[in-house]
Amino acid sequence: MLRKIATIFEMIKVQHSLFALPWAFVAAFYAANGMPPWDKVGWILLAMVSARSAAMAFNRAVDARIDAENPRTKNRAIPAGRLTTSFTLAFAVAMVGLLVFSAWKLNPLCLKLCPIALAVTLGYSFTKRFTALCHFVLGLSLAAAPIGAWLAIAPERADAPLPYLLGAAVMFWIAGADILYACEDFEFDRAKRLHSVPAALGIRPALGVSVACHVVAVAALVAVGVTAHLGTWYYGSVGAIAALLVYEHAIVKPDDLRRVNQAFFHVNAVVSAVILAGSLLDLFTRR
Repeated sequence: MLRKIATIFEMIKVQHSLFALPWAFVAAFYAANGMPPWDKVGWILLAMVSARSAAMAFNRAVDARIDAENPRTKNRAIPAGRLTTSFTLAFAVAMVGLLVFSAWKLNPLCLKLCPIALAVTLGYSFTKRFTALCHFVLGLSLAAAPIGAWLAIAPERADAPLPYLLGAAVMFWIAGADILYACEDFEFDRAKRLHSVPAALGIRPALGVSVACHVVAVAALVAVGVTAHLGTWYYGSVGAIAALLVYEHAIVKPDDLRRVNQAFFHVNAVVSAVILAGSLLDLFTRR
């Protein structure tokens, strides 16, 4: 059982929870105007990790047949026989239960919104079967991170613009990155009639759509700074993120996709770290 658990954590890349977690903490700290209560931070952390783990495990189970046919993914745990689909789904159900429990511990509003978050995060797994907008559904599922964290700390200020602008930045940032990642499966997706922006438009136009998404993401981050009257540290982090995204697009070419994984995983992990560092420095140096 321990070996299976280790395998499933490796399969879902639990460490990539770091993509969305810093954005959740930015929202939580700004909602609290400082350090949030430690118990809230713990429940937000548990909710984030369990939500992503449920979504990834569900995705691997739903896509097991597709993964087995794709040369890029045929060595994943389920197609390779290291895990069964039923065990993976049971793990996903357990993670859903942990998410619901975490939402209940946070506040009634988070619990009420939990089914909507689950519908988006789990429903994403089916979207590439019928729409090229699947990347934006994935982005929306991660956009729930800063919005949910804000509502966990300050449900009485649910109409504040900051968490939704942060959510918009996350949605377009992730959508743009996922379009880059989907370029690797361009030929496979077309052959299997799966939907993605690269499959619909071709690789070169898809890279243009990815650039446009990242321009919108940076614009949303600027809007956060303007709305919340943030300062030098925050805008410095936005500038650094813009530079990182430029670099991300510079290393992925229509005729050379060898560095897609570096762009998707490594650069985007740094983006998340930068927004957290810049936002918290700005918050605490202006207090």
